[in-house]
Amino acid sequence: MTTKSSGFSLVELLVVVAIVGIIASVGIVSYNGYVSGTKKTSTKNAMQQISLGQSDYLSSYGEYYDSGCPPSWTKGNSGAGDSSDLIEQNLFASGDIITREAGWDVCVEVAAGGYIIKATNGTEKLTLDQNGTWGDDY
Repeated sequence: MTTKSSGFSLVELLVVVAIVGIIASVGIVSYNGYVSGTKKTSTKNAMQQISLGQSDYLSSYGEYYDSGCPPSWTKGNSGAGDSSDLIEQNLFASGDIITREAGWDVCVEVAAGGYIIKATNGTEKLTLDQNGTWGDDY
């Protein structure tokens, strides 16, 4: 005697849920990597705009702007954002160049006849000097 079953067994449903969970976790990891890369690129663009602002500041005042980097920056820790605010006020007349949503804090230091723009998000570090050379340490 054979019986017909209509529907799915519990094991079949659990297998489907497990497969969907695996696919979702891979998607979330990929998405987070995409968002992180986009924020880093946005910060690099802001650093290049700051570099252009430094050229304008030099032609107006005869020296480069120095926002000063907090002491915590030497360890790669992000500051409170005060330096980013000062840069926006002094180089861009309070324009919103460095977005808070990106999660990076930026500062400018005058060094050896030029300047170094530094950025950190607490774990990663970026630098850009007056020659347009990128670095990832300071």
